Amino acid sequence: MRIYEEADYRAMCRRAANILSACVILEPDCVLGLATGSTPLGIYDQLAQWCARGDLSFAAVHSVNLDEYRGLAPQHPQSYRYFMQSHFFDRIDIDPANTELPDGLADDPAAECIRYDTVLRRAGAPALQLLGLGHNGHIGFNEPADAFALGTHLVDLTASTISANTRFFASEGEVPRQAYTMGIAGILSARRVLVAVSGADKADAVARSFAGPVTPQVPASILRLHPDVTLVGDTAALAELKKTGVPFERV
Repeated sequence: MRIYEEADYRAMCRRAANILSACVILEPDCVLGLATGSTPLGIYDQLAQWCARGDLSFAAVHSVNLDEYRGLAPQHPQSYRYFMQSHFFDRIDIDPANTELPDGLADDPAAECIRYDTVLRRAGAPALQLLGLGHNGHIGFNEPADAFALGTHLVDLTASTISANTRFFASEGEVPRQAYTMGIAGILSARRVLVAVSGADKADAVARSFAGPVTPQVPASILRLHPDVTLVGDTAALAELKKTGVPFERV
């Protein structure tokens, strides 16, 4: 595991964007696993700037996203499809037909999970999977549980996740209570995993994920079993991890 410590959010985003852009430059037709939420915003902004400048192209890239709220249409301002379009896809030269997310309006949740797993299987293993990290250690919407869910599944969001996501909605009552998410097997299928974290409020989750026991109660802890994980965080987010003395390589 490699750890990059950056001074602040802006530097963290630039480092993560450099890693992701190198993947695209070296493998122009790669599959990228992408994430939503506030953390990747700066990463996507940096990548979009480089694309507009002609420094890299996403024309042959395929993308698969981690998750989508159940019940939100693609045009809903808080849907993850809308997020990806407005913050990234509409700003780069990617083919819209090559961008995949779960369907939040699917009539049959079980069938939608099967459909999305089929999409992932046909796309092939991502060259890189970008992840954020929830306060409770969730990755995608894989919430703390008694066992790791392997395939795409419909999850009941925990109170802490609903509370954390309230900032994106007019009120907590508007936050969806369920979401589709790529399972742990899909995440671990990526050849490389890139975790981006920022802020002191994530420090405890980082330490529990990368220095505590591997347990489904801290879903991100499973990443310690992956052979190629890079953690990019600012100083505040890595503060508690550094106290543990875990002998990770630091770059």
